[in-house]
Amino acid sequence: MYLDNKLVFLSGSTGLVGSSVIKYLLENYPTTRIRASFFNHTKPFIKHDRVEYVYGDLGLRKDSKSISAGCDCAIMAAANSGGSNVFTSEPWKQITDNVIMSSQQLEAFYFNNIKRVICISSAILYQDFDKYVKEDDLDLNIDPHPTYFGAAWVQRFIEKLCKFWHDKYGMEILILRAANIFGPYAKFDPQASNFIPALIRKAVDKEEPFEVWGSPDVIRDVIYSEDFARAIAMILDNDQIKFDTFNIGSGVQTMVRDVVGWALKYANHKPLAVKYNSDKPTTSKFRALDCLKAKEVFSWQPKIGIEEGVKKTTEWWIKNRNQWIK
Repeated sequence: MYLDNKLVFLSGSTGLVGSSVIKYLLENYPTTRIRASFFNHTKPFIKHDRVEYVYGDLGLRKDSKSISAGCDCAIMAAANSGGSNVFTSEPWKQITDNVIMSSQQLEAFYFNNIKRVICISSAILYQDFDKYVKEDDLDLNIDPHPTYFGAAWVQRFIEKLCKFWHDKYGMEILILRAANIFGPYAKFDPQASNFIPALIRKAVDKEEPFEVWGSPDVIRDVIYSEDFARAIAMILDNDQIKFDTFNIGSGVQTMVRDVVGWALKYANHKPLAVKYNSDKPTTSKFRALDCLKAKEVFSWQPKIGIEEGVKKTTEWWIKNRNQWIK
């Protein structure tokens, strides 16, 4: 097992993905230690003697290098992200910071002799498809959906940076193109949340009428955060894979109307009316990932169904909404 007795550097440790990775590694890899970086937004909240938290600005070369020094491998989970509101109203927020942070981290890993890295990319980089999309379907001659144009080209650029560090210097980099991830510790702030946390927050607040941004028949590939964390751990632990790219999603076409129904059900909210508002910010109408490659190469597939994930997330939000400010 590659991860046995290893020190893993984890950026973005207080975010949705980072917190899920910490919990999964602690529960399933008893000799693995974690050096978890954080910055200004959220203070560390998962305490354990195998987790060392370090404060640092990943946008600075000196910080990226100093906080990852001495680690055996790394997981790049830090990102400036947000939902459709951010994509449409302030798209630059997901451009400059993400380019700088990823570039600085990859350079720091090289100088710190960190040979094995997980880079979390996003399915928004694909051009529009009306069917399940495979990893090799990406066509760089076709732009992504206009809503994602800037952020998606950033992801394409970062993936090319990963190939540079692998081809030129032998760094082992595994790129995970993520579906829409949801679960505990997500952003529930209405100005920055993705659609599932946004719907759960409205349902728990007993909003009336219940407003949904966009159309009920929008299709997304969504994945519960614990399943995503398990994919990260499994591929990082498989040191036979030196460089590759994988779609990581549920592989299930999930309609917005279904998520609305589950959120209302588990929040015990029965609104008099559900209003779908097409005037609010929306993005592409269809996205579904073919995740067969991950199953074939490192035997991963999701275990938690979407409805079960919505139920778990709703229960977590009900318990934590008064103290979770993100």
